[in-house]
Amino acid sequence: MTSVTGSSAPPRPRPGGRTARIREEVLAAARAELTEHGYDALTVDTVAARAGVHRTTVYRRWRDVGGLIADLFAAASDLDWHPPDTGSLCGDLTGLNREIQDSFTEESSIAMALIAVSFRSEPAARALRQLWDGRYDQCEIVVERAIQRGEIPSGTDARALLIAATAPLYHQLVLLRTPADPELPERAARAAVLAAQGGAFEMSAR
Repeated sequence: MTSVTGSSAPPRPRPGGRTARIREEVLAAARAELTEHGYDALTVDTVAARAGVHRTTVYRRWRDVGGLIADLFAAASDLDWHPPDTGSLCGDLTGLNREIQDSFTEESSIAMALIAVSFRSEPAARALRQLWDGRYDQCEIVVERAIQRGEIPSGTDARALLIAATAPLYHQLVLLRTPADPELPERAARAAVLAAQGGAFEMSAR
């Protein structure tokens, strides 16, 4: 699925004029500070200075670093993103995997930075789990379409299939920190599709 932050699509416009603009500027500054200097160096003052706003403006709305991190996850959840629709399950899963790979290998990856933060902050960990749950829910349509096309059994567990298809990317890029393998997105997708066609993810089989 898409990155933690959904960087492939801009946020949906929010009403509010100047207030909305300040939020965007402050969150952009928080992302930049986080990716460049890490969680330990992230402060309200450095974010305010980078965003070009008074520190009291940031304190009033976000209160502390925890509030900034929480809003970064909230902004990611607001993205108007949709999973690929290529006409085949393998194509859709490959597209999802390529988005994951791109988000974790781009320079100054905010996706990688937010995952790192989730190991340091329980609120951030909860926010990350909620974000992933939302993304997996959005991606279930990929499995539903495949069932309708007759590619996989009707009792296939969508979440289990999606996790199996994307897990190799997270293992290689996040855990092992190995360089991106251009063949891995499709290879992992094909393996998951073959397993699904064999009934590995049928809910009655588990």
